[in-house]
Amino acid sequence: MPSVSPSSPEASRRMARVRQRGTDVEIELRRALHALGLRYRLQVPLSRKPRRVADIVFIGARVAVFVDGCFWHGCPLHATWPKENAGFWRAKIEANRARDADTTRRLRELGWEVIRVWSHEDPVEAARLIYDRVLERKGRAS
Repeated sequence: MPSVSPSSPEASRRMARVRQRGTDVEIELRRALHALGLRYRLQVPLSRKPRRVADIVFIGARVAVFVDGCFWHGCPLHATWPKENAGFWRAKIEANRARDADTTRRLRELGWEVIRVWSHEDPVEAARLIYDRVLERKGRAS
């Protein structure tokens, strides 16, 4: 990633305050999963070097769920490229995308099912997809 920085100390403070876990979208998804009868773990490190932490994990089924924000992870439908300090933001978002792809590849190589949910997706529909994959991986029909 190029050596760039936020446009101002205030911008840096704003970025630091953005929630990385327990976002509204993540909580809605967790509620929908719970309503379907699924139990899960939160913020589980699945790899130490490099450190990779999944948002929602189903240990027995080996399913890892990541809830990706449209801005921070460069959603193909909703990504925006800020004009202010454009180089910094493009490098930041592209680095996030590369890390996401690397995480998915590494976990799949270890036998994990990786599901990525965009923050704009309907949490009930996403929960249903996750439910089906968890049951399938456990060897039961839904």
